[in-house]
Amino acid sequence: MNRAVRLAMVMVLVSLAPLFAQVPFERLVNSHLEPESWLTYSGSYDSHRFSHLDQITKDNVGNLSPKWVYQMRRPGLVETTPIVYDGVMYLTESPSNVTALDAGTGRTLWRWTRPMPEDLRNIGFPRVNRGVAVLDNRIFVATLDGYLFALDAASGSVRWETHVADNATGHSFTLAPLAIDGKVIVGTSGGEAGIRGFLDAYDAETGQQVWRFWTIPGPGEPGIETWGGNSWMNGAGATWLTGSYDPELNLLYWGIGNPGPDWNGDVRPGDNLYTSSVVALDADSGTLAWHFQFTPHDTHDWDANQIPVLIDREWEGEERRLLILANRNAFYYVLDRKTGEFLHGNEYSKQTWATGLDENGRPLEIPGMEPSYDGTLVWPSLQGATNWFSPSYSPDTGALYVSIREMGSYYFKSDVEFEEGEPYLGGGEQALRGDDAQGWVYALDALTGERRWQFRLLSPPWSGVMATAGGLVIGGSQEGNVYALDDDTGEPLWSFFVGGAVRTNPMSFSHQGTQYIVMAGGSSLFVFGL
Repeated sequence: MNRAVRLAMVMVLVSLAPLFAQVPFERLVNSHLEPESWLTYSGSYDSHRFSHLDQITKDNVGNLSPKWVYQMRRPGLVETTPIVYDGVMYLTESPSNVTALDAGTGRTLWRWTRPMPEDLRNIGFPRVNRGVAVLDNRIFVATLDGYLFALDAASGSVRWETHVADNATGHSFTLAPLAIDGKVIVGTSGGEAGIRGFLDAYDAETGQQVWRFWTIPGPGEPGIETWGGNSWMNGAGATWLTGSYDPELNLLYWGIGNPGPDWNGDVRPGDNLYTSSVVALDADSGTLAWHFQFTPHDTHDWDANQIPVLIDREWEGEERRLLILANRNAFYYVLDRKTGEFLHGNEYSKQTWATGLDENGRPLEIPGMEPSYDGTLVWPSLQGATNWFSPSYSPDTGALYVSIREMGSYYFKSDVEFEEGEPYLGGGEQALRGDDAQGWVYALDALTGERRWQFRLLSPPWSGVMATAGGLVIGGSQEGNVYALDDDTGEPLWSFFVGGAVRTNPMSFSHQGTQYIVMAGGSSLFVFGL
């Protein structure tokens, strides 16, 4: 059966899916038809992180209160986005465990625990897991020790497991996988260990590898000329955050991390493809369709793992399939997602390293902004103008909402030699904090990147945002507040103190006709309702 026929069957399969307690591919493609569910990490393949539910509005959001709270069973940072469908919530807990809860009450239905080795290596990132994927009757989770598991959605029992990469060499998995038609896509962390990055696809039924795309080209492959000497062998290019997918074009869009070593570019002359880029891959074969590099020869750890957001809008009088991205390097980009053509770019947050972008989107770099042995002050910090936490696109307002970390850093360079499984950094940074660091939520025009409004936070955030059809933007702060803003003006409408730092992305679902908003704070998951 070809793809067009499969997509045409959507209404029948979506209506039957609850009877089989499973989520076929067509249900994922058409997630917008069931806003009561949250079926992928970003809510939909286009990564809008937008809830079409409108029961909670600007007028009544002040009445929100917790309806149930789930306490995580183990200490650790909480960065998970739950999946919810057919009355069940699936979430991950630190370090790589999965829990299924009754979505109406928070009662535990089952729990799966992955023991971690004593010598577990997580170089350059905390021991977190950002969520699961669902396809048919399976839940998929990637673990810190380098494995991909398929669990039975009803019981949590293991259906299969695959050893993806060796943790001893610095590979690890912190992202939520992405499930598409018969395949599960997973990317690796470990960019600070000098790995050679990759993106993998596995058969959802068997766990067998379908394809691997190396983010660092090898000898004889296009792009190898951008790596001097043998620097490609330890070029990093991690794929540690979930990408996006266009089922009609059958293209995956994935952000690629920084080159290695992070801050000493002398040992890797050249542009260092495909690091600090977005790549578009054929989902069936893993073949590269196109790439766009945001920061050539990156020496500030401004990886491009931010979520690519896919929108269909009119551009210069023509309907275009667009990819928009607020990059860690403080520039905003609009690309044609079919061809990779650069259409527009502009500075959206404070930066001091480039005067702008040329006609092809390549940065016009200011001399002397490289890391140095004595330290070079540059905006943004290595944490970026934004980071791993998700933006949100509202089709109602045409705005992209982004959490902003406005900070500078002194970037230092040091000599470095590669040693397998050890940090491969080539320097470090000292961030400006206190009064020199600011946090914001920006509403950016999706087509121009121009700022419509801004909302000041008490400190730089580690939480993403979600827009809703009720006219709200939901977010959270390091100080422990979950808040709601007016999506048109940025006016604060509601807040609730959860007692611990918020370091995750909001989501929303509906159960038995009632809309809920979900956000974690500290080591607890809060479910808010009217």
